[in-house]
Amino acid sequence: MSSYLLRLYQDTLPTGNTPVYLPMGPRAIYVVDGNVTIELPNGGQHHAQGSAWVGQEAITLLAGAEGARLWRWELLTQHVSGSGELHAAPGTESHCKLAAEIELDDGFDWLMRIDRVGFPKGGIAFTHMHQGPGIRCCLHGEITIETEGQTNAYKPGEAWLERGRFPVYAPTTEESETAFIRCLILPRACKGRSSIRYVLAEDAAKPKRQEYQVFGERYIDLP
Repeated sequence: MSSYLLRLYQDTLPTGNTPVYLPMGPRAIYVVDGNVTIELPNGGQHHAQGSAWVGQEAITLLAGAEGARLWRWELLTQHVSGSGELHAAPGTESHCKLAAEIELDDGFDWLMRIDRVGFPKGGIAFTHMHQGPGIRCCLHGEITIETEGQTNAYKPGEAWLERGRFPVYAPTTEESETAFIRCLILPRACKGRSSIRYVLAEDAAKPKRQEYQVFGERYIDLP
């Protein structure tokens, strides 16, 4: 097992921002508000609110006419220097929402996936595990995470780590629908497959009310 650092940032890019340059490295970006163009070494992609990108190329960020608010995940070595906030572009606001140490098995090659999980009112993710770790961030509603002997509730904009190998039970509020965005680090064998495993046999057979939208996944080279 080797240790890495997974970070989640919130970046706010003003209208007509000067270009923001990001170096090579495994990352995923979700557009919370506004829209952004992501320029790649061999082209570019426009992303509207509610869409996402994942890759490891060096990229340039250009906000659209309404500016953009982004959630940005990056996988780094434990010995990385600097905090990772964006300070080079005037008017850009950036802060780290969560930084967590994760462990990855040296015997696997890995991919990065970004997706959205949505629940109806009172929806529950029954006790389960995943094939790899990841950081989630609540988009709307409220979700309670019971894992590793602790219980915490998360509201919009609040982030948490799930290590994958520890069981998680996750009920959501009865007051509204709930959704979160997550970035997972998974073995490449999970490409195109769900990473969830239910702990209790009776839960595996129950109807599941949550819905999933996979925005993208890419094989990555570990930093």
